[in-house]
Amino acid sequence: MSCLMVEGCGAVTFKRLEQNAIQVRMLADGRLSTGHAGVLLAERRGSYPLIDLHILNTSAQQGEVESCTRRKVKRLLSFQRYCHASRLLRGLVPHTPGSLHLLDDDYLGQAGHMLSKVSAWNFDIFLFDRLTNGNSLVTLMCHLFNVYGLIHHFQLDMVKLHRFLGMVQEDYHSQNPYHNAVHAADVTQAMYCYLKEPKLAGQLSPLDVFLGLMAAAAHDVDHPGVNQPFLIKTRHHLASLYQNTSVLESHHWRSTVGMLRESGLLSHLPADMSQDIEQQLGSLILATDISRQNEFLLTFREHLDNQDLDLQLASHRHFILQIALKCADVCNPCRVWELSRQWSERVCEEFYRQGDLEKKFDLEISPLCNQQADTVPAIQTGFISYIVEPLFEEWQRFTEPSLLSQTMMGHLHKNKARWSRLRFTHPTSESQMQPHVEEDPEPEGGGGGGGGGGGGHEEDVP
Repeated sequence: MSCLMVEGCGAVTFKRLEQNAIQVRMLADGRLSTGHAGVLLAERRGSYPLIDLHILNTSAQQGEVESCTRRKVKRLLSFQRYCHASRLLRGLVPHTPGSLHLLDDDYLGQAGHMLSKVSAWNFDIFLFDRLTNGNSLVTLMCHLFNVYGLIHHFQLDMVKLHRFLGMVQEDYHSQNPYHNAVHAADVTQAMYCYLKEPKLAGQLSPLDVFLGLMAAAAHDVDHPGVNQPFLIKTRHHLASLYQNTSVLESHHWRSTVGMLRESGLLSHLPADMSQDIEQQLGSLILATDISRQNEFLLTFREHLDNQDLDLQLASHRHFILQIALKCADVCNPCRVWELSRQWSERVCEEFYRQGDLEKKFDLEISPLCNQQADTVPAIQTGFISYIVEPLFEEWQRFTEPSLLSQTMMGHLHKNKARWSRLRFTHPTSESQMQPHVEEDPEPEGGGGGGGGGGGGHEEDVP
């Protein structure tokens, strides 16, 4: 087993983090310095375990506990990674606890039928995940790559592609109610719908499509199920590594780069091209940092007011891809109620788990994480009002408006009204309802983005 595989699978040691800290600080506005791209840290499984609760209790043996925990996790995950890689190389479907090794023909047939309607906005990703035996992300990405002819265009090796996608899917943590592989598949399906918008579809290059789908699939990879403030106040090594700035988004990006290099998916491409792909993926993923929501929204609004968006320019197309990913990341309130409600309950459950953990260890409970004070209807009403509506109103302007935009806004208004009615049975204060977003976020050392991240209760409250 390679050194990269062994070291990447476990928790990264603090010594190694210190050695790489200077290199990681070279990140600027979501882009790598090409002169140092090859030596930057390629993370694997860096946020796992979520947090060793022993380190919240000070003791003389704290260093020994941390070291012992890291060694145990490294051994465990290195073995798991080896076994998983071996399965992928043999062409077998990854096995998950409690699942069947193989699906019967009926399930495969139903999944295939669903894929024929993958561009429908009412696509039920929960049903699709069940029909694919928990492999919705891999199955969806392979299908979309075939639809767009990306495998042929970029001359991708199918074994390497499946290995990479398998890594991405497995590095989402299924124990997270919200930030898991099903969320990634949902965002990917939404991104596909946006890429097909008439205003955009005819202008996109194969590279644009490749980047958009890859960023959507990997945008939350290895999410620990807690937000950035939690990582900061518990002194998690990722907060230290990224200097408390776009911590999770930076980690999602660097983990993706690590998997790209480990799988060798882009190894046949010229070095400058693969480095450019890594940089652009970083810029897209970092655009999901919610603390930069206002920055992106204001820029988008100015472009629309001035009517100066030129999709013939690669830089303008990239900006629209950033906006599209931000929309896909927070589009849950724009789905039909049956799907939107499930996502809302899931994300609030994840918030409440963090709040319970903070309460257990006498930490200040983060905003939106107090189950006794922060109700689902209040959280959703506030999120729609302050985050989702402003963004999708501008997206609707951009699409002029398209049929899909009109459909999404219709669902959004109905869902907001429904949550508002439900609030009367769960009253809460206006201050509890409003998500925190920085008014004038400072430039980020590692770039920045939008659907979850630095400022408030990050990582896309759907």
